[in-house]
Amino acid sequence: MRRLAFRTLVASVLLAQPALAACVSPQEQPVFDVAALRSQLMVLATSCHDNSAYDAFIRRYQPDLMANERSVDAYFKRIYGRAAQREHDTFVTDLANAQSDQGLNMGTDFCPRDAALFSEVMALQSASQLPAYAAGKDLIPASMHLCEDIAPRKAVVRHVPVKKKR
Repeated sequence: MRRLAFRTLVASVLLAQPALAACVSPQEQPVFDVAALRSQLMVLATSCHDNSAYDAFIRRYQPDLMANERSVDAYFKRIYGRAAQREHDTFVTDLANAQSDQGLNMGTDFCPRDAALFSEVMALQSASQLPAYAAGKDLIPASMHLCEDIAPRKAVVRHVPVKKKR
């Protein structure tokens, strides 16, 4: 029951973030690393009952996190078109659930071990360091299967028969 409640909370809190179906480019990877950092910190705050640290993170990096979220949105719109929001929501939920599962597997080590993330991220000199920091933490679980063979959707072109004049 507790796990179900947690998953419901995660889904409701993160609906504005990302299941990747297509491979992200090396230029796009930092965007997803930062999204995964944000998700990991949210999971940590929720699981370890330390919302003040998460709130401080959000306040400090809010403009950059919002810009990052717009980049994630753009990726999903490019890949999925009209289904972008649904796919984005699925990614966010799946990411948080996978990170939560990792935390549950750690047991009592999770909160003490990962609490250092808050101190480290708040010690960064600027938001420009977030992508490199997040990439170094490897926060996207392997279970996420971030790369499958799905090509971007192409526009449907309708051919209208042209009547020939007699």
